[in-house]
Amino acid sequence: MHETNKLPKMNMDTSETGCCPRFEPKGWDNQELQFDHKQFLKTETINLFHIPINMGPVMKKAMKNIMEAEASSKDEYLMLSHDPSPWKGEHFIAVEKEVPGANLTTLSGKYLTRVFEGPYKEAKSWTKDMKEMVKSKNKELKKLYFFYTTCPKCAKHYGENYAVGVAEV
Repeated sequence: MHETNKLPKMNMDTSETGCCPRFEPKGWDNQELQFDHKQFLKTETINLFHIPINMGPVMKKAMKNIMEAEASSKDEYLMLSHDPSPWKGEHFIAVEKEVPGANLTTLSGKYLTRVFEGPYKEAKSWTKDMKEMVKSKNKELKKLYFFYTTCPKCAKHYGENYAVGVAEV
């Protein structure tokens, strides 16, 4: 188990694309994360059957605000995505401090993780796998998030498309 509010370290300087760093799954698979009022910037997308249709502009604006506020971590990154409906996506980007004008929230609790690799269309089977994993540990799933570690352009460049299931239990 990791320290409260700490994430597995990521080398944020390994971007070959000028966009997303290369994701290393070590430290993320089969972990338990503990959050106690961990701060996140919350943003929303318009979805069409769970596929975000305005993700690019929403993320550019959120990341611009985070960078201008110097609120990002130097060696940690996490963006949790959750779809409360087929028409709306909620995205929670971990921040280190206040971001002026942004919708900030906190998350608290225990979270179990599992790393997946493959196309987004596999999300339905990943969801099933996460539910089974939580049940096998005699836990109750409160909410399921996914951490899509790279944008589609960077996933294509790296030849790997990692996602981390993050189950609040």
